[in-house]
Amino acid sequence: MAFVCQQCKNPLQPDASLIDLAPSAFDVVAGALPPPPHVRARSEAEKLTQLPSPSSAKSAWQRSTQGTPSRPSSPMSARAQGKQPQRGPTLPNESFVLLQDSIIRNIPSTPPPARGKKPSISRSRNPPQKAAPQAPTPPEPDHPNPSPLSHHLRSTQRLFNLLSSRTDVDHPLCAECTYILLGHLERQLEETKKERDGYIAFEKEVKKEKEREGKEMNKDEVERKIDKLKEDERVAIEQLKEAETEREKLEEEMRTLELEEKALEEDEAEFWRIHNAHLLTSAQQSSQLAALRAAYAADSATLEKLERTNVYNDAFCIGHEGVFGTINGLRLGRVPGANVDWPETNAAWGQTLLLLHTIARKLDFTFENYRLVPMGSFSRIERITGDKAVYGLYGSGDLHLGRLLHNRRFDFAMVAFLECLKQIMDYVKSQDPQVDFPHQVVKDKIGEASVKLQFSQEEVWTRALRHVLLALKILLKWTTNGSNG
Repeated sequence: MAFVCQQCKNPLQPDASLIDLAPSAFDVVAGALPPPPHVRARSEAEKLTQLPSPSSAKSAWQRSTQGTPSRPSSPMSARAQGKQPQRGPTLPNESFVLLQDSIIRNIPSTPPPARGKKPSISRSRNPPQKAAPQAPTPPEPDHPNPSPLSHHLRSTQRLFNLLSSRTDVDHPLCAECTYILLGHLERQLEETKKERDGYIAFEKEVKKEKEREGKEMNKDEVERKIDKLKEDERVAIEQLKEAETEREKLEEEMRTLELEEKALEEDEAEFWRIHNAHLLTSAQQSSQLAALRAAYAADSATLEKLERTNVYNDAFCIGHEGVFGTINGLRLGRVPGANVDWPETNAAWGQTLLLLHTIARKLDFTFENYRLVPMGSFSRIERITGDKAVYGLYGSGDLHLGRLLHNRRFDFAMVAFLECLKQIMDYVKSQDPQVDFPHQVVKDKIGEASVKLQFSQEEVWTRALRHVLLALKILLKWTTNGSNG
């Protein structure tokens, strides 16, 4: 038979003194136990008479306990009552303990050996100060098939059943659970003593008050007391009326304040509505302002970019390619080593004449004696005084009898162009003396190189044309950079 703690469900090993409990010792233990719970409930009135307190305190205690439900004597009693059904009065020989299925499954078929083990298995952190001496374990009888329910174990089981039936706690218990139960019972005993002392003191005060009221009073004192009570009643009634009047005033004031509160709530709601509408309008305006600022910044950047852009440089791109000066990629000149077709040369002269005409128009400058007529590859210069001749600013490589005359008119056109270039160069120098042209124009020469093709070397003619393009580039830069105002 295996024993299990009824609280923590740990297996227990009974002490040898319990196993070898004699019948006389069993009777002594049973006689020392309190009666069953229903017997104790009936004998509380008898025990109360034995208390060393006045009879009035005892009667007050009885009245207080009649309307108050009894509380469990320990934290384990309610738990034990929830686990066990209501038991009637049972004799020691007929007591029993209701075991749970989990406990039954954990009970081994044979009891564990008791040699060399403590009376109980406990994990308590505070072991008892004085441990009971362990009795030597009697040798087991040498039976071939010992019965698990021996006489001694049945006697121990009867003792545990008796303890469970006479108390509110199920037995057996391990040492740790026993220490916890004892501590709780000691605290409960102290609280009960304090409660008893309080009742006794209260009873004494009530007794003294009755003794003071019991003294006889004469008729005059009674009448004076009655008059005083009537006057107090009258004053109390007047104070009550004043309090009622004050309450009515306060209620009226409360109603007025409630109306004002409602009006303020309506004003607050209107204010928040207007505020929200204003916030929405402000957000829309802020969004529009941000969009306008972004558009303004983009337009300003575009304007700045356009202001820095020189359309004339893009329309008239002057550069060089080897010994040739170029305008918009067209070579101007001829050298023996590089064959330049006349259509390219004529187109380059047309772009050059157009550039000079554009500069003069931008500067609002009028040439003397000449008028420029830009017509692409067949541009010409007209003389507006004297014989009013027309000079074609283009050449031809055809072999015919009129080639000599044509080249002569081409030379006259280039000389006239150089004269017009000199006029505008002098005008720019008069407007801005800081402008410096590296090559001066003297009659038909620019930088000691003649622009005439007839009776001249092609290298010299090509160099003169390169000087012409350089002068035009300086004029274009001065005209377009704003220095001329």
